[in-house]
Amino acid sequence: MDLLRAKRALGLMSGSSLDGVNAAVISTDGVDVFEFGPILDVPFEDELREKLRWFHRHYKEAESEEREQLEKEFTEFHAAIVKDIINDYDEKVDIIGFAGHVIAHNPAEQFILQLGDGQLLANLCGVKTISRFRQADILSGGQGAPLSALYHQALGHDLPKPLAVIDIGGISSLTWIGENGEMLAFDVGPGNNAINDWVFKHSGQHMDYNGKLAATGTIHMPIVNQLMRHKYLAKFPPKAANKNTFNDKLEHLEGLSLEDGAAAATSFVAEAIAYSMALYLPQRPKMVVICGGGAKNPTLVRFLRQRLEDIEVKTAADMGWDAAAIEAQAFAYLAVRRENFMPATYPFTTGVREPCICGEVFEPQPGK
Repeated sequence: MDLLRAKRALGLMSGSSLDGVNAAVISTDGVDVFEFGPILDVPFEDELREKLRWFHRHYKEAESEEREQLEKEFTEFHAAIVKDIINDYDEKVDIIGFAGHVIAHNPAEQFILQLGDGQLLANLCGVKTISRFRQADILSGGQGAPLSALYHQALGHDLPKPLAVIDIGGISSLTWIGENGEMLAFDVGPGNNAINDWVFKHSGQHMDYNGKLAATGTIHMPIVNQLMRHKYLAKFPPKAANKNTFNDKLEHLEGLSLEDGAAAATSFVAEAIAYSMALYLPQRPKMVVICGGGAKNPTLVRFLRQRLEDIEVKTAADMGWDAAAIEAQAFAYLAVRRENFMPATYPFTTGVREPCICGEVFEPQPGK
């Protein structure tokens, strides 16, 4: 039997919060992580961000030519980042894990719409690329998300159990790991999108930088309680959310000041996480590690610590991890698992009927 070989893998992640692309290199055999390489966080150019924002709202009526052109621009933006990492850091990348960008996601109808051309990226970069990770899972009865659970397990191998890793990106997802290696993963609820969309709509800023707006606002708990009545929060795992899942409830913020709305949205994120942990986890964790962009929002982290006061709450930085890079690293990890024909999802992570090998392989085609 051949031993698994470590590969230098580059992961690319673009979240629904539209802040940009996270790129990260790791050395892994798809089981263990041996080394962490360069990390880049590249904001979207304003024009590309606005095109993506528009497409999120209008993908149903968009012409096929508009989608194809946007996908090409989106993929070329990623290719430039890959080339920067290879050239500026003198990296030899064996394989790329290209997450793509989720526009619409409805597992109940086995439907997902993503941007990201894996073949074009492989051709532009000259590197084997794994993309379209979610499709096989959805077609096999899974939710198509979250996909980072196995990587969280690898990162938290030596941490006390039960352990919960909470990834707060555009939405919030949770991985729970029990004392005997049991796992549960699901999308918890709202994340940075709830905060960013409010702030962008009412100030033109792309996010609440360092949580300063929320820190100066007043939390109106009757409004937060209204937000917490969202039907998604009462749904048992497995479950997955998308950028638009919570839009209807967020209308309750209208009429608040910029700061008070940011405080309410931030409180909603923290309350939804605490509620889901209390209701759905088999056992209360000894430690919680917060990662994703939300780990860099000190107001959100403070709100979570207040609601989880009897649990040790750490951020990724406390653990020596790069908060924003973890999901990109996860797709690098999943690319190597696909290369080795190892499952990426399980019934206890996405609800898929049986362990599922995820991702389509795109070999570079010279001259194309």
